[in-house]
Amino acid sequence: MTITALAAPAHVTISSPVGPLTLVAVDGHLAGVYMDAHRHAPAAAALGAPGDPAAAPFAAAARQLGAYFAGELTRFDLPLQPAGTPFQQRVWLGLRAIGYGQTVSYGQLAASLGAPAASRAVGLANGRNPLSIVVPCHRVIGTDGSLTGYGGGIARKRFLLDLERRVSARQDALPR
Repeated sequence: MTITALAAPAHVTISSPVGPLTLVAVDGHLAGVYMDAHRHAPAAAALGAPGDPAAAPFAAAARQLGAYFAGELTRFDLPLQPAGTPFQQRVWLGLRAIGYGQTVSYGQLAASLGAPAASRAVGLANGRNPLSIVVPCHRVIGTDGSLTGYGGGIARKRFLLDLERRVSARQDALPR
């Protein structure tokens, strides 16, 4: 049996319209996108050493996040490696299926995963998403349409949803 050691994580911090974002990579894959004061961010020591912003995947993530905030990118295409339980991984995969500019409730997300009674567990997994924005946990809202908890804060969630609505409305207005 061969044991393959994972490379140590590395991180960079980039600027964004929602404040600084800390990007974490492991083995050439994006493993985290954390906002400042992120509710479930790992301890600073777990982020690893400072990385080279020009190295993959940092450069690609920064470029795609920039395009997202400019309204030019509606779907991320990055190598991802989020650490989580099998259930969390299922939820995070389900988040990636929510269309740009769309929202679903925790119950709807749970039902789409074949676990309609698990909306609370889905909410907890959603809150532990280490790849904010890239894995769009901001697109999950309360059953009544209210903006409920978000690791980066409700104001940032509102900003991201408003950005996506504006871009979607602009795209819908284009002649086909």
